[in-house]
Amino acid sequence: MFTGIIKKTSTVKNIKWRKGSLFVEVKIPRGWKIKPGESIAVNGVCSTVKKVSKKTFAVEYMPETVEKTTVSDFQKGTEANLERSLRVGDLMNGHIVQGHVDCVGKIIEIQKVKQSVVMKIQMPREFMKFVAPKGSVSVDGISLTIVESKKYLFTVSLVSYTLENTNLGKIRIGEKVNIETDAIAKYLDKLISRD
Repeated sequence: MFTGIIKKTSTVKNIKWRKGSLFVEVKIPRGWKIKPGESIAVNGVCSTVKKVSKKTFAVEYMPETVEKTTVSDFQKGTEANLERSLRVGDLMNGHIVQGHVDCVGKIIEIQKVKQSVVMKIQMPREFMKFVAPKGSVSVDGISLTIVESKKYLFTVSLVSYTLENTNLGKIRIGEKVNIETDAIAKYLDKLISRD
Protein backbone atom coordinates (compact mmCIF):
# COMPACT_ATOMS: atom_id res chain seq x y z
CA MET A 1 0.00 0.00 0.00
CA PHE A 2 1.11 3.56 -0.77
CA THR A 3 -0.01 7.11 0.01
CA GLY A 4 0.53 8.90 -3.29
CA ILE A 5 3.18 11.16 -1.77
CA ILE A 6 6.10 10.89 -4.20
CA LYS A 7 9.45 10.59 -2.45
CA LYS A 8 11.75 10.81 -5.47
CA THR A 9 11.78 10.91 -9.24
CA SER A 10 14.31 8.85 -11.13
CA THR A 11 15.07 7.75 -14.67
CA VAL A 12 14.62 4.56 -16.61
CA LYS A 13 18.08 3.26 -17.50
CA ASN A 14 17.20 0.21 -19.59
CA ILE A 15 14.23 -1.78 -20.93
CA LYS A 16 14.01 -5.31 -22.32
CA TRP A 17 11.10 -7.27 -23.74
CA ARG A 18 10.93 -11.02 -23.16
CA LYS A 19 7.94 -13.24 -24.08
CA GLY A 20 5.42 -10.40 -23.70
CA SER A 21 6.81 -9.23 -20.36
CA LEU A 22 8.68 -5.97 -19.91
CA PHE A 23 11.82 -5.76 -17.76
CA VAL A 24 12.72 -2.23 -16.64
CA GLU A 25 15.83 -0.97 -14.85
CA VAL A 26 15.45 2.25 -12.86
CA LYS A 27 18.27 4.32 -11.35
CA ILE A 28 18.34 3.99 -7.55
CA PRO A 29 17.78 7.39 -5.90
CA ARG A 30 20.59 8.65 -3.71
CA GLY A 31 20.27 7.38 -0.15
CA TRP A 32 17.84 4.56 -0.97
CA LYS A 33 18.77 1.04 0.06
CA ILE A 34 16.57 -1.34 -1.91
CA LYS A 35 16.20 -5.10 -1.50
CA PRO A 36 14.81 -7.73 -3.88
CA GLY A 37 11.14 -8.42 -3.15
CA GLU A 38 10.43 -4.86 -2.03
CA SER A 39 7.39 -3.07 -3.49
CA ILE A 40 7.95 0.32 -5.11
CA ALA A 41 5.32 2.34 -6.95
CA VAL A 42 6.76 3.39 -10.31
CA ASN A 43 4.47 6.01 -11.87
CA GLY A 44 1.73 4.57 -9.69
CA VAL A 45 2.27 0.94 -10.70
CA CYS A 46 3.01 -1.37 -7.77
CA SER A 47 6.30 -2.96 -8.85
CA THR A 48 8.18 -5.81 -7.17
CA VAL A 49 11.94 -5.38 -7.17
CA LYS A 50 13.37 -8.39 -9.00
CA LYS A 51 17.06 -7.55 -8.88
CA VAL A 52 19.29 -4.84 -7.42
CA SER A 53 22.67 -3.78 -8.81
CA LYS A 54 25.01 -1.04 -7.65
CA LYS A 55 23.15 1.76 -9.46
CA THR A 56 19.79 0.33 -10.56
CA PHE A 57 16.88 -1.82 -9.49
CA ALA A 58 14.99 -4.02 -11.93
CA VAL A 59 11.26 -4.76 -12.07
CA GLU A 60 9.19 -7.02 -14.31
CA TYR A 61 5.79 -6.18 -15.78
CA MET A 62 3.53 -8.99 -16.98
CA PRO A 63 1.44 -8.61 -20.17
CA GLU A 64 -1.70 -7.44 -18.30
CA THR A 65 0.21 -4.60 -16.64
CA VAL A 66 1.78 -3.68 -20.00
CA GLU A 67 -1.70 -3.57 -21.55
CA LYS A 68 -3.44 -1.55 -18.82
CA THR A 69 -0.78 1.01 -17.86
CA THR A 70 1.77 3.33 -19.46
CA VAL A 71 4.78 1.10 -18.74
CA SER A 72 4.93 0.09 -22.42
CA ASP A 73 5.78 3.75 -23.17
CA PHE A 74 8.89 3.66 -20.98
CA GLN A 75 12.09 4.47 -22.82
CA LYS A 76 15.65 5.02 -21.69
CA GLY A 77 15.60 8.39 -19.91
CA THR A 78 11.89 8.40 -19.01
CA GLU A 79 11.38 10.23 -15.73
CA ALA A 80 9.32 8.21 -13.24
CA ASN A 81 7.70 9.00 -9.90
CA LEU A 82 8.81 6.66 -7.11
CA GLU A 83 7.26 5.82 -3.76
CA ARG A 84 8.24 3.04 -1.39
CA SER A 85 5.49 1.05 0.29
CA LEU A 86 3.92 2.37 3.46
CA ARG A 87 5.35 1.08 6.73
CA VAL A 88 3.65 0.88 10.12
CA GLY A 89 4.15 4.24 11.82
CA ASP A 90 4.51 6.24 8.57
CA LEU A 91 2.37 9.35 8.15
CA MET A 92 -0.68 8.96 5.89
CA ASN A 93 -0.32 12.31 4.11
CA GLY A 94 -2.08 11.44 0.85
CA HIS A 95 -4.77 8.77 0.50
CA ILE A 96 -4.88 4.99 0.20
CA VAL A 97 -3.17 4.10 -3.08
CA GLN A 98 -2.84 0.41 -3.92
CA GLY A 99 -0.67 0.69 -7.00
CA HIS A 100 -3.33 -1.15 -9.00
CA VAL A 101 -3.89 1.12 -12.00
CA ASP A 102 -7.49 1.25 -13.26
CA CYS A 103 -6.90 2.86 -16.63
CA VAL A 104 -4.77 5.20 -18.68
CA GLY A 105 -5.76 8.85 -18.94
CA LYS A 106 -4.66 11.55 -21.37
CA ILE A 107 -3.67 15.13 -20.58
CA ILE A 108 -5.93 17.31 -22.74
CA GLU A 109 -5.33 20.77 -21.26
CA ILE A 110 -2.72 22.48 -19.08
CA GLN A 111 -3.50 25.96 -17.81
CA LYS A 112 -1.40 28.14 -15.50
CA VAL A 113 -3.46 29.83 -12.81
CA LYS A 114 -1.30 32.13 -10.66
CA GLN A 115 1.25 29.87 -8.89
CA SER A 116 -0.57 26.62 -9.68
CA VAL A 117 -1.36 24.62 -12.81
CA VAL A 118 -4.78 23.19 -13.62
CA MET A 119 -4.79 20.01 -15.73
CA LYS A 120 -7.70 18.43 -17.53
CA ILE A 121 -7.37 14.67 -17.84
CA GLN A 122 -9.54 12.55 -20.11
CA MET A 123 -10.21 8.95 -19.10
CA PRO A 124 -12.54 6.08 -20.05
CA ARG A 125 -16.11 6.92 -19.12
CA GLU A 126 -16.76 3.68 -17.20
CA PHE A 127 -14.31 4.79 -14.48
CA MET A 128 -15.78 8.28 -14.05
CA LYS A 129 -18.33 7.03 -11.48
CA PHE A 130 -15.39 6.69 -9.05
CA VAL A 131 -14.27 10.30 -9.60
CA ALA A 132 -16.03 12.89 -7.41
CA PRO A 133 -15.25 16.59 -6.89
CA LYS A 134 -13.05 17.03 -3.79
CA GLY A 135 -12.39 13.28 -3.82
CA SER A 136 -9.01 11.65 -4.28
CA VAL A 137 -7.34 10.24 -7.39
CA SER A 138 -3.86 8.94 -8.13
CA VAL A 139 -2.25 10.29 -11.32
CA ASP A 140 1.07 8.59 -12.15
CA GLY A 141 1.17 7.63 -8.47
CA ILE A 142 0.56 11.17 -7.15
CA SER A 143 -2.27 11.67 -4.67
CA LEU A 144 -4.36 14.57 -5.98
CA THR A 145 -7.67 16.20 -5.11
CA ILE A 146 -10.24 16.33 -7.90
CA VAL A 147 -11.44 19.86 -8.63
CA GLU A 148 -14.19 19.06 -11.14
CA SER A 149 -15.49 15.95 -12.89
CA LYS A 150 -17.56 15.59 -16.05
CA LYS A 151 -18.69 12.71 -18.29
CA TYR A 152 -15.24 11.74 -19.51
CA LEU A 153 -12.74 14.09 -17.85
CA PHE A 154 -11.69 15.56 -14.54
CA THR A 155 -9.48 18.44 -13.47
CA VAL A 156 -6.77 18.66 -10.81
CA SER A 157 -4.87 21.68 -9.55
CA LEU A 158 -1.14 21.26 -8.94
CA VAL A 159 0.77 23.38 -6.46
CA SER A 160 4.37 24.40 -7.10
CA TYR A 161 5.77 21.66 -4.82
CA THR A 162 4.10 18.94 -6.91
CA LEU A 163 5.27 20.54 -10.14
CA GLU A 164 8.87 20.72 -8.89
CA ASN A 165 9.05 17.27 -7.27
CA THR A 166 7.15 14.97 -9.67
CA ASN A 167 7.11 14.25 -13.39
CA LEU A 168 3.88 16.29 -13.83
CA GLY A 169 5.96 19.48 -13.91
CA LYS A 170 7.30 18.44 -17.32
CA ILE A 171 4.29 16.65 -18.80
CA ARG A 172 2.76 17.92 -22.05
CA ILE A 173 -0.68 17.91 -23.64
CA GLY A 174 -1.38 14.57 -25.30
CA GLU A 175 0.79 12.52 -22.94
CA LYS A 176 -0.68 9.52 -21.11
CA VAL A 177 -0.81 8.96 -17.34
CA ASN A 178 -1.74 6.08 -15.06
CA ILE A 179 -5.01 6.59 -13.19
CA GLU A 180 -6.02 4.81 -10.01
CA THR A 181 -9.42 5.83 -8.71
CA ASP A 182 -10.39 5.80 -5.04
CA ALA A 183 -10.36 2.27 -3.56
CA ILE A 184 -13.21 3.02 -1.14
CA ALA A 185 -15.43 4.21 -4.00
CA LYS A 186 -14.76 0.96 -5.89
CA TYR A 187 -15.62 -1.24 -2.89
CA LEU A 188 -18.81 0.74 -2.21
CA ASP A 189 -19.86 0.42 -5.85
CA LYS A 190 -19.29 -3.35 -5.70
CA LEU A 191 -21.41 -3.68 -2.53
CA ILE A 192 -24.25 -1.54 -3.90
CA SER A 193 -24.37 -3.25 -7.31
CA ARG A 194 -24.64 -6.82 -5.96
CA ASP A 195 -27.68 -8.74 -7.23
